[in-house]
Amino acid sequence: MGSFSTAALAGPPFQTDDPEPIEFQNYEFYTFASSDGTGVETDTFGPALEFNWGALPNVHLHIIVPAAAVFPANNPNLAPAGVGPRAFGIGDIELGIKYRFVQETKHRPMIGTFTMFEMPSGNASRGLGVGKTWYKVPLWVQKSFGPWTTYGGGGATVVNAPGYRNFAFAGWLVQRDLGKKVTLGTEVFYHGPEGIATPQTRPATLVDVGGYYKFRDPGFQLLFCYGHTAVGQTENYAYLGLYWTWGKKADKDKPGDQDKPPGAAFHVGPDRFMGPT
Repeated sequence: MGSFSTAALAGPPFQTDDPEPIEFQNYEFYTFASSDGTGVETDTFGPALEFNWGALPNVHLHIIVPAAAVFPANNPNLAPAGVGPRAFGIGDIELGIKYRFVQETKHRPMIGTFTMFEMPSGNASRGLGVGKTWYKVPLWVQKSFGPWTTYGGGGATVVNAPGYRNFAFAGWLVQRDLGKKVTLGTEVFYHGPEGIATPQTRPATLVDVGGYYKFRDPGFQLLFCYGHTAVGQTENYAYLGLYWTWGKKADKDKPGDQDKPPGAAFHVGPDRFMGPT
């Protein structure tokens, strides 16, 4: 049977998210691919589509529809975990609501949450989904200083399915605008053990480096990121995508002001040896 890593999608291209919703009556669209894996298995999203809508002041609605794939190591030393066929198909669809309840001022950071609902649209028997609805409940904080922006926080992933466990996640990021075309950032991101039905069977702390290249600021940008474990279970994370935004006051929106791929805070999927959930 297949396991699947739904690395929590957060503030693209990073795993850490921020509390800043897109502007009211603005829209964002991403097309992207991401990868997250350990020695047990590598799981990917892509092609995947993300759409965000500034439905209300301080609130935006979010959806990701991903194609998903699982690539087990098939190493007998890891049996029964990480042993099974490769699979490709639609993954669990991510729905979310970002709400900023504290505005940023000169001396005060903005604070918000981005609750996500992962719907069981992926085929759990093939390892492309969990088989039940699961949730991510975070709290994020952000502060800007001229060309510098820093944000982070953490929360819990809640999943009630055989082979999975609830776990904590946390991250912090610093990024800087380098002229008008390029923004670069680095983050430290931690997640706890996610259960024997996932490749992330042990905790890991990753260091990721990435950013944005602005073909047209703000309307059209390239997003990229790569990261590797610094402490804990060996894990690799990567993201590559294109971003568009439009609507009223679109010049105030930027990538990362919304969620990431079904994946930066959660890498989950049905167990390869437990059978369908």
